[in-house]
Formats: sequence, C-alpha cells, structure tokens
Amino acid sequence: MLRIGLIGCGFMGRMHANVYKTLENAQLVAAADTKPDVIEKYAADFGLTGYASLKAMLASEQIDVVDICLPTYLHSKYTILAAKAGKNVFCEKPMALTVSEADAMIAACDSAGVRLMIGHCIRFWPEYAILKKLAVEGTLGKLLSVNLTRYGAFPSWSSDNWLADATKAGGGVLDMHIHDTDYVHYLLGEPDSVHSWGTVDERGPSQVFTTMTFGKTIAHLEGGWNLPNHTPFKHAFRAIFEHGAAIMDAGPLTIYEDGKEPVVPEIPKMEAGGGGNISDLGGYYHELKYFADRITAGQPLEIVTPQTSKKSLETTLEEIRQIMA
Repeated sequence: MLRIGLIGCGFMGRMHANVYKTLENAQLVAAADTKPDVIEKYAADFGLTGYASLKAMLASEQIDVVDICLPTYLHSKYTILAAKAGKNVFCEKPMALTVSEADAMIAACDSAGVRLMIGHCIRFWPEYAILKKLAVEGTLGKLLSVNLTRYGAFPSWSSDNWLADATKAGGGVLDMHIHDTDYVHYLLGEPDSVHSWGTVDERGPSQVFTTMTFGKTIAHLEGGWNLPNHTPFKHAFRAIFEHGAAIMDAGPLTIYEDGKEPVVPEIPKMEAGGGGNISDLGGYYHELKYFADRITAGQPLEIVTPQTSKKSLETTLEEIRQIMA
C-alpha cells in the first residue's frame, strides 16, 4: 500500500483525493496547505492529518509519494524538495514554467533514485486512449489528419486567482492548451514543423491556433481560455483515417468505418464532484492508478515519462514564442 502525502488542497487536490479513495494500492494519509481554513476542511472531508507545510508533513509522516497539486510556478521547487527527501513524486501539469526548471526536476529525481510522473491526464482519458489505440493498430488505416480542440471561459476558481498571473501560470496556452500539445506528441511523435498564431491579453498568451506536420499527417490544435464568462468548457477531436474517422465533438466518441454502421464505445463514467469544468474522474483516475500500479510493481513509467513531459513543455513554449513574436 503506497502512502501518499499531498500538497495543495484546492480544486485539483480534491480531484486527486477522490481518486485515491477508489484505489486499492494507494492511500492518501496526509495533506498540506498554507491556508489554515483550507487544510482544516480538507483534512476533515478526507479523514486525514493536515499540515501547514510539506516540511512539517515529511517530518511527521511515513509516506512513499508526494503528490503536488500546487500552482505551476511552484512545481520545480517542491518536486526537488520531495526528491531530496527520498520521495517519489506525482506532479500536476504543466511540468514547469521553463525548460531549465524541468531539467532541475529530472536531475533531482534521478540523483535521489525516485520516480517522477507529470499529470498529463489526456493520455489516459478513455476517449483519447481509444484514438491512440486506433492509430497504433491501424484499424482504420493511416491517420491522415487530426483536429484537437480545448477551450472555455477563464478558470476563475484558482486560489488567490493565481491563474490570472502569467508569471505563475503561463497563460491559457501553457495551462490549458498544453493538454493537446502533449497528446499530439503521444499520438504522432515529435512534429516536423510547428506554426502558431494566437492572442495575448493581461493574463498572458490566452489562445492559440497551431498547425503541426508529422510527415504527411497534419494536426491542427485550438486552445485557450479567452471566451466570455459562463462559456461552456469544450474538449473535442476529429481524427480522419484512410478508411474511417473517430470523432468526439458535442456528443460521445463515435467511430466511423467504411462499409459499417457507426460505433459508440461504452465508456464508464465516475462522478468527480468538487466543481470546476470536469464532471468525470476519467483520466485522473486512470493516470493515478497507472502511477500507483507501476510504483508498487517496480515497473518503469512508459505512457508518461519526465522526458515526454519536458518535450511537450518545449513545444508549448515554442508555440508561445511564436504567438508573442
């Protein structure tokens, strides 16, 4: 049984806690947050011991993993602190604000001999996992093109509104759009070319339109959070293959194959709760289960590695560079 200590008890920290309640090989035993009212309620809600800092938690608890659900600008600092304490690390995405911070995280974990996984949950989201399987197995022939969409209103629920500060969050492109940049790397590998256009506002690079090429396969990505208040969150994809298509847009994932009736795969849903724009634990469950299973079994992390997370960060920062130029 992995003993988990979590730091950062906001929206994502609650998501992770809900997942840990369902896992048989991992238990959330402690949590830390600098806000006394937040950690008091969190500890009561999830039946664990609360602390005011990671240092205090590590001094009092026997834990195997530090789960970091802090703002992006703190990811590198706390990953390094956890690694130096000999703890495996699960850290929310994006990996960091800069490539140098990502390198420091990798070096600290390598030096300490501990595992590091970044929470790129879309690689584990059931619909996207099915698309990856279709591409790998060639069920519908070669993938010709893919459109990935992710947008909505500005996420105003962040603690102290940290997401509005580009120096802490990197804007909507780094915080939200990186999901699809990471996924297209998973789906197709490293792009041959990246061309981005977008908009910038007081919260940083807020929206992006990117076209990437992978040989003869084209990917078009749209993402951001510069829509008006109350605009529904949307994530969607349209993948066109030689002999069919996989589409998830304003409805369930549907697979279309030449000469056959459309198929809607059955995908179980797990209530997330806690507000925000996600109603299903989906990829959060599958990524944390994968992490716990791999750590428990002593197996390598393969679906998401520190290196793939760093590469996705590099590409997203290149998209931002082009927008800002």
